[in-house]
Amino acid sequence: MKAIASRSNPFFKQLRALARPGQAVRRDGLVWLEGLHLCQEYLQRVGVPAHAVFDARRLAADSAGGELRALAAALPAAHCITLEGDLLEGVSDVAAAQGVGFIVELPQPALPARIDESCVVLDRLQDPGNVGSILRTCAAAGVRHVLLLAGTASAWSPKVLRAGQGAHFALTIYEQLSADEMLARLDVPLLVTALDDASGLYDAALPARAAWVFGHEGQGASPVLLERAALRVHIPQASGVESLNVAAAAAVCLFEHRRRRLAGSA
Repeated sequence: MKAIASRSNPFFKQLRALARPGQAVRRDGLVWLEGLHLCQEYLQRVGVPAHAVFDARRLAADSAGGELRALAAALPAAHCITLEGDLLEGVSDVAAAQGVGFIVELPQPALPARIDESCVVLDRLQDPGNVGSILRTCAAAGVRHVLLLAGTASAWSPKVLRAGQGAHFALTIYEQLSADEMLARLDVPLLVTALDDASGLYDAALPARAAWVFGHEGQGASPVLLERAALRVHIPQASGVESLNVAAAAAVCLFEHRRRRLAGSA
């Protein structure tokens, strides 16, 4: 492996800029994935990264058969770089750095001409934790396509990546879409979660395939999406309490839909 020991090294400067808090993606279309689990998931589901960066001390101290050493052994040496001393800790955005990160190319899938299967639409969700949690739920519920409308937190920001726990690599994610752009390609009914003028989730007749819309944490879905909805649904809950967090609501809706599909009733 190539070893880097100086902060003045050009690669280290590039890495530090890419991993800087708040820096989601560089202009050259690269993303920094930090942490053992994220890197393992990327290797398993996508393949070899552009660069794998290891903390030299952590790698040397890892026991034979340890996960860090096993990850390094699974990668071509030409793609691996070790950082000496505390260099990797200096670029880490994680409180307890795990000694490894990948530099990967940003997926930029083309939006299909027609969208004819179940998908999830995120409308201006701003909390990275919510976005990442919903992506994780989508993967678990068997939803493959997620459409992020403009104003939604970047799917590839460090906080969203950590909350997603590798779900990104099981999904096709489209970003920075307009509502009109999305609606023009949609061939499945639009289901929007709403508090007003909405049917109860458990009583509503859910179609076999649908585009589920989860809206802004405070404002809900935009008026244009509410107007175009084939069905508005709400989750019945105990009286006198606030509505569910949007990530929790998404989990309830997607798994109710999945339950019905498995039972043959949707």
